[in-house]
Amino acid sequence: MLYPSIDSLLKKVDSKYLLVNIAAKRAKEMEKTEHYQIKENEYKSAKNIGKALEEIKQGLVHLKEE
Repeated sequence: MLYPSIDSLLKKVDSKYLLVNIAAKRAKEMEKTEHYQIKENEYKSAKNIGKALEEIKQGLVHLKEE
């Protein structure tokens, strides 16, 4: 089973398309800056894309609407 589940993520973000874009941008940002919003040992995922999804689930990544 994947963590976090798609159902819990879609409660935070309106569409799957938007979720993929936000997660990808956050994962690239994590790779570039090595800045994480959760302590390293508290992530369940090993890869940055999974870590980005965990941050979205916890409400730590916010979408800035233009």
